[in-house]
Amino acid sequence: MIFLRRQVPLLITLITGIVFAAQYYVPHPASEQMLTSVTKWLQIIGGFALVLGVSSLFHVHAIKIRRKEAGWGYSFVLYVSMLGTIAVGLWSNGKEAVDGTMTAFGWIYNFMMVPLQGTMFAILAFFIASAAYRSFRARSREAAVLLIAAVIVMMGRVPLGEYLIPLSGDLSQWILNVLNASVRRAILIGVSLGTVALSIKIIFGMERSYLGGGKE
Repeated sequence: MIFLRRQVPLLITLITGIVFAAQYYVPHPASEQMLTSVTKWLQIIGGFALVLGVSSLFHVHAIKIRRKEAGWGYSFVLYVSMLGTIAVGLWSNGKEAVDGTMTAFGWIYNFMMVPLQGTMFAILAFFIASAAYRSFRARSREAAVLLIAAVIVMMGRVPLGEYLIPLSGDLSQWILNVLNASVRRAILIGVSLGTVALSIKIIFGMERSYLGGGKE
């Protein structure tokens, strides 16, 4: 039984991986229909996974609240906010406005969620600025080149910078469209090759971490 429990998922992964890798190269209506059907099943599974994730989140924070662990007050706020939003969303049928009138769900989204998201991104900007300050200190020639390029791009992306240094706009565009684009393509190629390698390892059973364990 243990053998079957470990080998059957590997067999399903092998067959599914090979079939859907070959599907992209088979321009046949049956192949496209198969992909459409599997995509619908993936959406259904994703819905169940979402329910499972929310249930797990409720369970974890309920334990923290019951045991009065450190930070349980934040868990309580999260608990109340999630339940309240779900209740209001169901009551409003998920609509933000009805006949031009904002619903309670729309009010929560526009006046609570949007400001919170803006606050989070504003805080993130300070962390990015702090990391950039530490990274851009010219301790080597490479760091100096990075610092100069970053200053040119930042100056060329704001009207004041272009006013002070007229050529900064064209230079920043050239850096972004030529130098940065080439590096980005190289990174994407590397990521793609890594994804292909990992997919092959999963399909042929060399990578088994998704089974709940490491390599065997």
